[in-house]
Amino acid sequence: MDTLVIGCRTTENELLAAMEACSLRYDISWIEAGLHNVKKKLNQTLQERIDASPDYGRILFATGFCGNAVCGLTAGKAELVFPRVDDCVSFLFGSCRKKLLWNDSYFLTEGWLKGETNIWREYRRSLEKYGEAKTRQIFQVLFAHYRRIALLDTGCYDLDGTLPGAKQIADAFSLDLKVLPVSPDYFRALLTGPWDPARFLVVRPGETVTGADLAVTY
Repeated sequence: MDTLVIGCRTTENELLAAMEACSLRYDISWIEAGLHNVKKKLNQTLQERIDASPDYGRILFATGFCGNAVCGLTAGKAELVFPRVDDCVSFLFGSCRKKLLWNDSYFLTEGWLKGETNIWREYRRSLEKYGEAKTRQIFQVLFAHYRRIALLDTGCYDLDGTLPGAKQIADAFSLDLKVLPVSPDYFRALLTGPWDPARFLVVRPGETVTGADLAVTY
């Protein structure tokens, strides 16, 4: 059965590392991280990728449910497999429960820092538009419930090269910086199966993802 992987650029390093570890060469269709800012557009883009892939028997989503943006997606001829996590951060932690232990943290990876749309770029644009005083007021509100910037060490990128950028962000927002080790094991489980219903949502050909499908308990 031919398999396609739909991946997010935010976790590109981790997906590619998992594929190499599993000796797999699946085709990958990349989704830009900025699409997460508009749930309707992300949903539309994902459906377009599904519809444009009629020759695959299975499509693996190396993403989370992304604010339930996957709700309403309809499988064509291919079986769809989703990790049962709310977002890519939970995917990296290995479960939603593990991420909740750090729910007062704002998470970063190298992939996030390289993205065209992220909070740091928004901060720089705000400085240019509103000046330092107004920008600090805006971002103090945005980061009011965060205690730290958490840089996720996945083992799949140059941590030492990424630390200075993460430190710059932490200092700008007056937050602590902590490096948290995580693992791409969930990626490998997605790529190889079997897909435990507690950890994965499997949508059969012709079926549609509903809100009831998106329960996350793991």
